[in-house]
Amino acid sequence: KITAVSPISFRKPHMDELKTLQTLFVDTIKSVCHKDYTPDQIKAWTASIENPQRWNDLLNDQYVLVAEKNNTIVGFASLNEKDYIDFFYIHKDYQRQGIAKQLYEKIETEARLRGATILLSDISITAKPFFESRGFCAIRKQNNEVRGAVLVNYKMTKPLIT
Repeated sequence: KITAVSPISFRKPHMDELKTLQTLFVDTIKSVCHKDYTPDQIKAWTASIENPQRWNDLLNDQYVLVAEKNNTIVGFASLNEKDYIDFFYIHKDYQRQGIAKQLYEKIETEARLRGATILLSDISITAKPFFESRGFCAIRKQNNEVRGAVLVNYKMTKPLIT
Protein backbone atom coordinates (compact mmCIF):
# COMPACT_ATOMS: atom_id res chain seq x y z
CA LYS A 1 0.00 0.00 0.00
CA ILE A 2 1.39 3.39 -0.98
CA THR A 3 0.44 6.38 1.10
CA ALA A 4 1.01 9.97 0.12
CA VAL A 5 3.33 11.91 2.36
CA SER A 6 1.60 14.98 3.72
CA PRO A 7 3.64 18.15 3.47
CA ILE A 8 4.60 20.13 6.52
CA SER A 9 3.46 23.73 6.65
CA PHE A 10 4.75 26.47 8.92
CA ARG A 11 2.95 29.42 10.45
CA LYS A 12 2.77 31.59 13.52
CA PRO A 13 0.55 30.20 16.28
CA HIS A 14 -2.70 31.76 17.44
CA MET A 15 -3.13 32.72 21.10
CA ASP A 16 -5.91 30.14 21.47
CA GLU A 17 -3.38 27.40 20.62
CA LEU A 18 -1.38 27.97 23.79
CA LYS A 19 -2.78 24.86 25.52
CA THR A 20 -1.95 22.77 22.44
CA LEU A 21 1.66 24.00 22.57
CA GLN A 22 1.88 23.31 26.29
CA THR A 23 0.53 19.78 25.85
CA LEU A 24 2.99 19.10 23.03
CA PHE A 25 5.82 20.46 25.24
CA VAL A 26 4.91 18.22 28.20
CA ASP A 27 4.15 15.08 26.18
CA THR A 28 7.36 15.39 24.17
CA ILE A 29 9.54 15.81 27.24
CA LYS A 30 7.84 12.93 29.06
CA SER A 31 8.10 10.48 26.17
CA VAL A 32 11.25 11.53 24.31
CA CYS A 33 13.55 12.65 27.13
CA HIS A 34 12.87 9.86 29.65
CA LYS A 35 16.11 8.07 28.72
CA ASP A 36 18.21 11.11 29.64
CA TYR A 37 16.29 12.54 32.60
CA THR A 38 14.72 11.06 35.74
CA PRO A 39 10.99 11.34 36.49
CA ASP A 40 11.76 14.05 39.10
CA GLN A 41 13.80 16.02 36.56
CA ILE A 42 11.04 15.72 33.96
CA LYS A 43 8.43 16.84 36.48
CA ALA A 44 10.53 19.91 37.35
CA TRP A 45 11.15 20.70 33.67
CA THR A 46 7.51 20.41 32.60
CA ALA A 47 6.29 22.44 35.59
CA SER A 48 6.98 25.60 33.59
CA ILE A 49 3.48 25.26 32.13
CA GLU A 50 2.30 26.41 35.57
CA ASN A 51 3.84 29.82 34.81
CA PRO A 52 1.28 31.54 32.55
CA GLN A 53 3.44 34.66 32.23
CA ARG A 54 6.30 32.62 30.72
CA TRP A 55 3.95 31.19 28.09
CA ASN A 56 2.17 34.45 27.33
CA ASP A 57 5.57 36.11 26.92
CA LEU A 58 6.54 33.31 24.54
CA LEU A 59 3.65 34.09 22.22
CA ASN A 60 3.72 37.86 22.66
CA ASP A 61 7.45 38.61 22.66
CA GLN A 62 9.18 35.86 20.68
CA TYR A 63 9.17 34.79 17.07
CA VAL A 64 7.31 31.47 17.24
CA LEU A 65 6.70 29.04 14.40
CA VAL A 66 4.52 25.96 14.49
CA ALA A 67 4.95 23.02 12.16
CA GLU A 68 1.66 21.59 11.00
CA LYS A 69 0.77 18.35 9.25
CA ASN A 70 -2.81 17.39 8.33
CA ASN A 71 -4.10 20.32 10.41
CA THR A 72 -2.26 19.03 13.49
CA ILE A 73 0.51 20.98 15.23
CA VAL A 74 3.47 18.59 15.15
CA GLY A 75 6.18 20.89 16.47
CA PHE A 76 7.10 24.42 17.43
CA ALA A 77 10.18 26.55 17.92
CA SER A 78 10.88 30.07 19.11
CA LEU A 79 13.52 32.69 18.57
CA ASN A 80 13.99 35.16 21.41
CA GLU A 81 15.43 38.48 20.30
CA LYS A 82 17.38 37.68 17.15
CA ASP A 83 19.78 34.95 18.17
CA TYR A 84 18.48 32.71 20.99
CA ILE A 85 16.49 29.55 20.30
CA ASP A 86 14.29 29.27 23.38
CA PHE A 87 11.77 26.52 22.60
CA PHE A 88 12.27 23.68 20.11
CA TYR A 89 9.95 20.68 20.40
CA ILE A 90 8.66 18.07 17.96
CA HIS A 91 5.52 16.09 18.85
CA LYS A 92 6.33 12.68 20.33
CA ASP A 93 4.42 10.90 17.53
CA TYR A 94 6.23 12.78 14.74
CA GLN A 95 9.88 12.25 15.68
CA ARG A 96 12.45 11.35 13.01
CA GLN A 97 10.38 12.55 10.05
CA GLY A 98 12.51 15.53 9.06
CA ILE A 99 10.23 18.02 10.79
CA ALA A 100 12.91 19.27 13.19
CA LYS A 101 15.31 19.85 10.32
CA GLN A 102 12.76 21.91 8.38
CA LEU A 103 11.68 23.84 11.47
CA TYR A 104 15.30 24.56 12.39
CA GLU A 105 16.04 25.87 8.87
CA LYS A 106 13.11 28.29 9.14
CA ILE A 107 14.29 29.55 12.54
CA GLU A 108 17.87 29.99 11.33
CA THR A 109 16.63 31.89 8.27
CA GLU A 110 14.62 34.22 10.52
CA ALA A 111 17.66 34.77 12.76
CA ARG A 112 19.72 35.74 9.71
CA LEU A 113 16.96 38.11 8.53
CA ARG A 114 17.09 39.76 11.96
CA GLY A 115 20.83 40.31 11.60
CA ALA A 116 22.08 37.57 13.91
CA THR A 117 25.69 36.53 13.43
CA ILE A 118 25.47 33.70 15.94
CA LEU A 119 22.79 31.39 17.32
CA LEU A 120 22.69 30.42 20.99
CA SER A 121 20.60 27.96 22.95
CA ASP A 122 20.46 25.87 26.10
CA ILE A 123 20.08 22.34 24.77
CA SER A 124 18.91 19.20 26.56
CA ILE A 125 20.99 16.03 26.63
CA THR A 126 18.35 14.51 24.33
CA ALA A 127 18.48 17.28 21.70
CA LYS A 128 22.26 17.78 21.75
CA PRO A 129 23.03 15.36 18.86
CA PHE A 130 20.43 17.05 16.64
CA PHE A 131 21.88 20.50 17.26
CA GLU A 132 25.43 19.22 16.76
CA SER A 133 24.29 17.87 13.37
CA ARG A 134 23.14 21.41 12.52
CA GLY A 135 26.59 22.84 13.29
CA PHE A 136 26.23 23.80 16.95
CA CYS A 137 29.08 23.30 19.43
CA ALA A 138 28.75 22.99 23.20
CA ILE A 139 30.41 25.82 25.10
CA ARG A 140 29.76 24.27 28.51
CA LYS A 141 27.72 21.73 30.41
CA GLN A 142 25.26 23.33 32.82
CA ASN A 143 23.63 22.03 36.00
CA ASN A 144 20.43 24.01 36.54
CA GLU A 145 18.48 23.65 39.74
CA VAL A 146 14.76 23.71 38.97
CA ARG A 147 12.22 23.01 41.71
CA GLY A 148 14.75 21.00 43.70
CA ALA A 149 15.95 18.91 40.74
CA VAL A 150 19.23 19.42 38.90
CA LEU A 151 18.70 19.49 35.14
CA VAL A 152 21.74 19.06 32.93
CA ASN A 153 21.83 20.89 29.64
CA TYR A 154 24.41 22.44 27.36
CA LYS A 155 25.01 26.05 26.39
CA MET A 156 25.50 25.69 22.64
CA THR A 157 26.36 28.11 19.88
CA LYS A 158 26.60 28.23 16.13
CA PRO A 159 28.25 31.01 14.14
CA LEU A 160 26.16 32.21 11.22
CA ILE A 161 28.61 32.80 8.42
CA THR A 162 27.10 34.91 5.67
